[in-house]
This record gives sequence, C-alpha cells and structure tokens, in this order.
Amino acid sequence: MESVSLEISAEELHHRLQAGDDLQLVDVRQPEEFDYCHLPGSMLLPLDEVPRRADEIRADGPVVLICHHGVRSAQALGYLRHRLGRTNLLNLRGGVAAWAAQVDPAFPRY
Repeated sequence: MESVSLEISAEELHHRLQAGDDLQLVDVRQPEEFDYCHLPGSMLLPLDEVPRRADEIRADGPVVLICHHGVRSAQALGYLRHRLGRTNLLNLRGGVAAWAAQVDPAFPRY
C-alpha cells in the first residue's frame, strides 16, 4: 500500500495556486488571526466550528487546511478524515508562518 501524504508545503501550495489549480483554502485560525493576515481566497472556519460547519468544506476536489504553524489545521484534518471519511484534504505544513518564511517575505508574521 502506498503512503499518501496529507501535507503540502508552502512552496507546493504557491506553485499550485500560480498554476490555477482549483483548491479550496480553509483557514481554521481565530477571526482576529485571520483578520491580521490570511492567504488570498481562503475561507475562515475556526477549528472549534469545524464539526458544526463541516458541510461548508467541499467533499470533492482538493482542500488545503491552514493555521498559524500547522497544528490546528492538522487537528481539523484528523477530525474530518476520521469522523467524516474525507480523503480530499491537505494540511499546509508550517502554516502561514511557513508561507511567510518560504514564499512571501512581505506576508505579516506574528
């Protein structure tokens, strides 16, 4: 059985966005974090609201889950995968901190 990666690097995400891939970006941070900085086109869905609002996350097509460092988005991925059987999810490894460090030096950091 081949291993399927559940993560995407900031560089790979940037490449796929530049290529026009149809990705749903779901940011699971808190509203004040999202207001401070977020990837263009991403949807705010705080981690504690994921169980109640999971139907807002598409079941088909790739979905990238995003947070500050990749921990909360990994929790969201685990919940959606194990409780709801979702297999179309990727976690942004290192979160927006990795995006700022590896892709966009002008991206706000906190």
